[in-house]
Amino acid sequence: MKILFTRMAVAFLLCLVFGSIFAFIARGISKATIFQFDDTIISIVQGWESSWLTPIMKAFTWIGSTTVVLLLIAAGFILLFYILKERMQAYLYLTVMLGTGALNQVLKMIFKRERPEIHRLIEIGGYSFPSGHTMMSFSLYAIIAYIVWRHTKSTFSRIASILFAIIMALSIAVSRIYLGVHYPSDVAGGMAASAFWLIVSISVYGYYQDRTAKRSKPSTA
Repeated sequence: MKILFTRMAVAFLLCLVFGSIFAFIARGISKATIFQFDDTIISIVQGWESSWLTPIMKAFTWIGSTTVVLLLIAAGFILLFYILKERMQAYLYLTVMLGTGALNQVLKMIFKRERPEIHRLIEIGGYSFPSGHTMMSFSLYAIIAYIVWRHTKSTFSRIASILFAIIMALSIAVSRIYLGVHYPSDVAGGMAASAFWLIVSISVYGYYQDRTAKRSKPSTA
């Protein structure tokens, strides 16, 4: 019970942190006080533009596209549900990803922020805040790292999965700024929103797992 309480307390604090970050960014957008931050980061990232880097950034954006993400969601679910027989983790995986997509669409419709017009290297429609590519890739690679962590005791494998998740999520996020289709605040807000949803989902999953384990224990009475 003490361990469960500690987990829930940590999860609550993390949700409070990421929720506050998102609220701070959203307020900055609504009050038009975050543009200096956006312009500074855009100038730095777009200052990297070169003939060799642009195709790489386009490749990362493609990896974070709806088509690729949907294929990875389907592949991950099939692997967990049918091959590894980890049905609860399969449901967690699906809940995290579908919930992230739904949350992104709801937030976009609430804020209705137009995309930047500064030096676009690709054309894309839709609203800007929060970044859908960032939210989906953050949730995807973070939940993959979490599941790998649960399935292995190897320190190397655990660290490698976390580093891979960080590199992929950050690369896709930065590619959106580089290509001129998102403000940095779109990306930061997307990460905060995804982190919030991810923590809620994993916490509920962990609570359910603990309850199931307690019910399966034989009575000592």
